[in-house]
Amino acid sequence: MKRIPSTQALRALDSFTRHGSVWKAADELNLTRSAVSHQLRLLERDLGFQLLNRIGTKIELTEQGMGYALDVRKALNTIAGSAVRHANRGVSGSINVCCTPGFASSWLCSHISSFRETHPDVRLSISTPMRLDDVSNPDVDVFIAFGTGYWPDMQVELLVEVEFTPLCSPVLINKSLGLSDPSDIKKTCLLHLVDDDDWEEWLTIADVDPSFAQTGIVFSDMNLVYSAAMSAQGIAMGDEFICRTAMATGQLVRPFDINIKSKRSYYLVVSEAKADNKTVMAFSDWLKEEVMKNEAAPIKA
Repeated sequence: MKRIPSTQALRALDSFTRHGSVWKAADELNLTRSAVSHQLRLLERDLGFQLLNRIGTKIELTEQGMGYALDVRKALNTIAGSAVRHANRGVSGSINVCCTPGFASSWLCSHISSFRETHPDVRLSISTPMRLDDVSNPDVDVFIAFGTGYWPDMQVELLVEVEFTPLCSPVLINKSLGLSDPSDIKKTCLLHLVDDDDWEEWLTIADVDPSFAQTGIVFSDMNLVYSAAMSAQGIAMGDEFICRTAMATGQLVRPFDINIKSKRSYYLVVSEAKADNKTVMAFSDWLKEEVMKNEAAPIKA
């Protein structure tokens, strides 16, 4: 069997690949620059092919080096993932999560498998509330609520701040002969969630008669609003976080570059009595990390 390169050398290559410089890799690995350079030279020697091109003070990966570095990244991720999975075998039990319908269907349901992969012994139940800010059910362990953040006697952490913007199907734009100016919105049907407050605020900012907000269709559920919007039945007031996938796939587009900041946000809410539960803590940590990664990722058209 061929000699396996040292883990330190592989980590040096991975860090150099991600940062593009020896000094940044050294800083991340808490090593000197010369130590990182030495590890990379030893790795080249052990592999028998050139990883790096050195032109003056500039160092860059060769084509072979880039291909090998990508394989190393996958291997290191597999090792790290295995450690997490086995470490989390100690977390078991059940957890009841109550999540707003839009957040649940548009985000949580498409990410929850990663929680199951890292916490296979946890039994998970997900429900939706009657009101977006309702955190009163004593049988629920974790709430993902939409509100102002004021829930007395509960532990509350901000998950996502929301900015609303008009979103519609590209089919609707073609039907209405384009939406080049905010005033063109009067050619369409407004889709509302519960009330017309958000649309009234947006129309005011866009310098369009706010009384037009009193027209359109009112829905009781965000999923109904977005379903109607994607079916080209009208234009909805949506947020990029919940609608990220629909925007990335072209099901929904933003015709105007005018946003309004919502007075409400998504929060992680847990009762004081359940905050120290290991299963609750595991889900809460996973949720915050996944949301952070999602927000950092750009929306790809």
